[in-house]
Amino acid sequence: MKKRGFEIAKGWEDKDIHLPVRKTKGSAAYDVEAAIDMVIPPYKPGIKPSLIPTGLKAYCKDDEWYMLVNRSSGPKKGFFMPNSIGVVDSDYYENENNDGHFYFQYYNFNNEDLVIKKGDIIGQVIFQKFLTIDNDNATGERKGGFGSTDNIK
Repeated sequence: MKKRGFEIAKGWEDKDIHLPVRKTKGSAAYDVEAAIDMVIPPYKPGIKPSLIPTGLKAYCKDDEWYMLVNRSSGPKKGFFMPNSIGVVDSDYYENENNDGHFYFQYYNFNNEDLVIKKGDIIGQVIFQKFLTIDNDNATGERKGGFGSTDNIK
């Protein structure tokens, strides 16, 4: 039985995507690479964050989630996540809209374009358990990908 891990997302199988790894036995996070070359323009008011594809999806137990976080070197290089961390629920895996493909969102606070190359480590994933409160009655089911829990009633 699978507990938690990474897989290549549909449509990315032939793109030489590398599964994330921890670099040391004491590392809490798995390093994630960019799936493509891309350029993140400098931040200007009103600009939307750039979405960097990973070509990956992740699975975990029903009472777990995973967090997308910036690397400690990210701010030194001028890029910041607009939401500080990305929260990805267990039922995002293999959803009908995007198969659970997760992306990293970044703003570039440099004065020039930030060039991302395929294979650059762009962020990290940390798996966590979550707790529920007494009288928790969540029964909704995910019917989509990014932002889809806004539509669950």
